[in-house]
Amino acid sequence: MNESKEFFCINVSKYDSTKNYNVVRPSSLSAPKNNSVMFVTEGFLSHWRAVLEVENCLVIWPENIAIPDELSAKHVVLLSPEPRYGFAQFFYDNNVTYNTLPKPFDTVNGAYICNGAKIGKNTVIFPGAYIDSDVTIGDNCYIASGVKIVGSATIGNDCIIRENTVIGSDGLTTRRDATGKVITIPQFGGVTIEDNVQIGANSVVCKGAIDNTVIGTGSRIDNQTFISHNVHVGKDTLIVGESLMMGSSSTGERVFISGNSVIRDGVHIGDDAFIGMGSVVVKPVPDKAIVKGNPAK
Repeated sequence: MNESKEFFCINVSKYDSTKNYNVVRPSSLSAPKNNSVMFVTEGFLSHWRAVLEVENCLVIWPENIAIPDELSAKHVVLLSPEPRYGFAQFFYDNNVTYNTLPKPFDTVNGAYICNGAKIGKNTVIFPGAYIDSDVTIGDNCYIASGVKIVGSATIGNDCIIRENTVIGSDGLTTRRDATGKVITIPQFGGVTIEDNVQIGANSVVCKGAIDNTVIGTGSRIDNQTFISHNVHVGKDTLIVGESLMMGSSSTGERVFISGNSVIRDGVHIGDDAFIGMGSVVVKPVPDKAIVKGNPAK
């Protein structure tokens, strides 16, 4: 996510009358940013000191954990029984959404190229494609008919994206309030596709919720595959058609995921692992392991 980009503007004085500054972006503990909204869950308490590296933030903190003095002195702190829900509630209460809006565009060979998009040398874009304004595409790429690249995306050199694939769609990041009503967390991240990646037809790669979804160098993603928000695919990984990688799941390098497999949210698959056809992976997979079945073993 662009460090300087402002997605919203909320003055923290509405939460703490002793402080007066604006928060203008979200950020995560892995990449904290100034003037941002962050949350700390109990599972990541060991990483909380990352928030001391930045200035003027609003931090959502578990209500059953004592607030460190250093934290409350430096930032505004909101208590929540479930900080991820508190994060969602912040955006809901402040009417913050982040839906991509139409941009001015030029029509080039039947493709819609928005003003500001950067297209590399010898890149071919077919009619019916849509390239958003905050998209950078490297050299020698092949963007087939009907491809939509929306929001913030960086695509490296020598990449192929086949027909009707969508890069940068929103992921399903939600929480429920006490009544069961669904609250959507806006998606502010983007997509990074490194060099020499191929993505098949009718696939979806969702943008990150805060930081970017990443597809590593040399990877191959088959037709009708779903890559959800915050996923990191390691380099030279193969993902066969109709597989799903759910939010924040990840692979190491040289992984093989056979067709019609599902990788549960947050699960990591180690280097050189093999996932058998139709597997449902619900636990981390060690390096060089072979797993299959539902649940995968």
